[in-house]
Amino acid sequence: MKVGRLPSALLPIQSGVGNIPNAVLGGLIDSPFERMNAYTEVIQDGMLDLLAAGRLGVISATGFSLSPEAAAAFNADVARYRERILLPPQEISNHPEVIRRLGCLAMNGMIEADIYGAVNSTHVMGSRIQNGIGGSGDFARNAYISIFMTPSTAKDGRISAIVPQASHVDHIPQDVQVLVTEQGLADLRGLSPKQRARLIIDTCAHPDYRPALADYFARARAHSYGQQSPSLLTEALSWHQRFIDTGTMRVSS
Repeated sequence: MKVGRLPSALLPIQSGVGNIPNAVLGGLIDSPFERMNAYTEVIQDGMLDLLAAGRLGVISATGFSLSPEAAAAFNADVARYRERILLPPQEISNHPEVIRRLGCLAMNGMIEADIYGAVNSTHVMGSRIQNGIGGSGDFARNAYISIFMTPSTAKDGRISAIVPQASHVDHIPQDVQVLVTEQGLADLRGLSPKQRARLIIDTCAHPDYRPALADYFARARAHSYGQQSPSLLTEALSWHQRFIDTGTMRVSS
């Protein structure tokens, strides 16, 4: 915004389904942005809250995923939303050309990301499905800025959301521009894989896991078969196997 690449009301925002994207929408109520608009696939509680608070002007989506309380409130006052919510069919709401032309800001949740920026949105430990991919791929690949968000740990710190290698890949690094955890934000645009790794480890990983990630990355740079995206194939998924075997990704001291 300071250099003029984004307007003061931002570009149309897209939000994925889930607790984290919904919480981020709620946080935008206290942001400095006013009269934003949304071009998304699914409307959650947080987006209706933004509309009610006057932060959003218009929402275009193709469906709803509301809590029972929000659904009841919406149905009781649906006429008020008539001029402010548009519901086109999915072949329009998720159309790559429309998303690209509008320049959406895509904000989606994730299960994990690896140090090079590949994102797993759907499968815990690579094989247990937690949710579908939905339209996140449509928006991530075509957005003006593609953002993925997650807490840095799960299961009371026993799982790191930043890992040496993603156990399942829904979004390749080329489609992932920004990673955000409660630890910080990593803007990956224009960075090489090794630059990405350093930034993700330093800004997004939880401090409990940061030394182990840095150690893995250093040894991968020294002993990897190649240097474009250094990887130790015998260790890359060992964190996931350790959780399956012991219930934690932490290395025993």
